[in-house]
Amino acid sequence: MEQSKRPALLGLARVLRDANVPYAIIGGVALQVRQRNPRTTLDIDVAVLRRETIPRESLAAAGFRFHERFEHPENWHSSDGTPIQFSDDPMLAGAIANADEVAFEDVTLRVIRVVDLLHEKLRAGSDPARRRSKRLQDMADVEALLEMEPGLAAELTPAEKALLSQLPQ
Repeated sequence: MEQSKRPALLGLARVLRDANVPYAIIGGVALQVRQRNPRTTLDIDVAVLRRETIPRESLAAAGFRFHERFEHPENWHSSDGTPIQFSDDPMLAGAIANADEVAFEDVTLRVIRVVDLLHEKLRAGSDPARRRSKRLQDMADVEALLEMEPGLAAELTPAEKALLSQLPQ
């Protein structure tokens, strides 16, 4: 049974706020904020402009531990074991700049706008380097966003519409 990510998310938001780091919560947690019936996710995905802006000392002081680093993501764990994945993917810079501010207990979370989340999920869902199961989940997330807000379909590019038309009906 999954444990709540709430303590980790609150702690992370406080550290990022105090360090004045521009960021946006992306991925499954962003979906949880946006949807009435959100899906479960194991980690917290955070977009940052540059890896150098990750407040490593402050994170460590707050009980977070560094785990591993890849080309774009840098992985940490909260004190309760919740995985945190920071991404400095340049394609997310606009999403960071335009993130919505959402009240969450005593902090304000910066969460990717729903239209940017839609585009990012489509991008991830069409990335052949990702595992098939992840791509399928991303496309299911896209469908859920479109069902929740049908007007989002007007934001799709022709290429994105073509990608969606390939999904089974």
